Amino acid sequence: MEEKFPIFTEEMKKTHTILVPNMLPVHFSLIGSIMEQEGYKVHILDNEGPEIVDAGLKYVHNDMCYPAIIVIGQMIAALNSGKFDVDKTALLISQTGGGCRASNYLHLLRKALVKAGYPQVPVISINVSNLSPQPGFKLTPSLVFKAMTAVIVGDFIMMIKNQCEPYEKNSGDTQKVVDKWHDFFLKRWEKTGVTPFGKLKKYFRQMLCDFAEIPMDRSPRPRVGIVGEIFVKYAPVGNNHLEEFLVSEGAEVVVPGLLDFCLYCVYNSIVDHKLYGGSAVKTTGVKLVYRYLINMQNKMYAIVKDHGVFRAPLGFDDKKDLTEKYIGQGVKMGEGWLLTSEMAELIKEGVTNIVCTQPFGCLPNHIVAKGMENKIKAIHPEANIVAVDYDPGASKVNQQNRIKLMLANAKTPESKHEEVKPNIYTGKNINM
Repeated sequence: MEEKFPIFTEEMKKTHTILVPNMLPVHFSLIGSIMEQEGYKVHILDNEGPEIVDAGLKYVHNDMCYPAIIVIGQMIAALNSGKFDVDKTALLISQTGGGCRASNYLHLLRKALVKAGYPQVPVISINVSNLSPQPGFKLTPSLVFKAMTAVIVGDFIMMIKNQCEPYEKNSGDTQKVVDKWHDFFLKRWEKTGVTPFGKLKKYFRQMLCDFAEIPMDRSPRPRVGIVGEIFVKYAPVGNNHLEEFLVSEGAEVVVPGLLDFCLYCVYNSIVDHKLYGGSAVKTTGVKLVYRYLINMQNKMYAIVKDHGVFRAPLGFDDKKDLTEKYIGQGVKMGEGWLLTSEMAELIKEGVTNIVCTQPFGCLPNHIVAKGMENKIKAIHPEANIVAVDYDPGASKVNQQNRIKLMLANAKTPESKHEEVKPNIYTGKNINM
């Protein structure tokens, strides 16, 4: 007999709070604000601690991948906390819909809810494969467009923050600028809706000037890239606050933006058409979306380059071409060829020190990351790559010791910041 699970109805949109796991604090806070504009009640989870792992291991089989254990554990722990009315709470997760184990998260979470005593809690699945449609939550073109704007803003803030924080003379100065602009966009979007990209450009220029005014000591530091499975690459709760640890050890962190992963997902549909055929009409629409996002990314990076103080990474259009001598673009399970491409891009940009976050149970990640390490090092002998395993039984001390060993061999680039004079934005200051 087919199991029946609670559905998120249109009436629940008004009564239920949707709990969302937090992968990228700035990005997801902005996305949560956008969802509230669309009429949803949203709470971005920030709970951490051993109770998350304990809840995950209690209700998810320990042979499942580490991100599943952490995400489901975080949700169950939140319901156990007593902070939410479980009869008026829903959960939201994303789904790949492909061969990745993340396609099983929906069923795993529902089973965990029943075991934990919360069978009444509905689960909303965000996916493009029509998995478990929920009538009360609609992934409309408007919502997707607004969410992509939040991704662009989040990527911009993350990119510049990482280039400032290790060098700030006064601890906390960088975070103050991040908070200022994060709050600015939250308040503005609450009043006027999401800002069109044309208007975003002037805010980006002002933001660059705000970051450039932070007193800094530009003594050279080793730059360290972070790649890996998407959750443990970004989520502090998944990687034991890896970025903070690297900064505390005297490194500048370089993390590829979330927009690259979105573009990767869109571009894979184009690759599928080349390899396997399919609807030409659908592919034409996908190409239009791809070109739109590429155009937004290129304009964002052009603003950074024009300002002159901070570095802009390689655009996705160029990044995808780096895969040719490493791996085929038909390898697209999980992070697929993108993960290898990110390592190649970092090395090309002079970031030869790389931490590859490896969650337990993520087989595609191991193949396209750790499995490609020898090939990358054969082409780039200067590459200093360390693969760090993340799983419920992994020792945080052992993880940090492996990273410290990599840092002991890290190369420090010559600082070029002092040589550049910024093209200072002369427009009116933004009324915060």
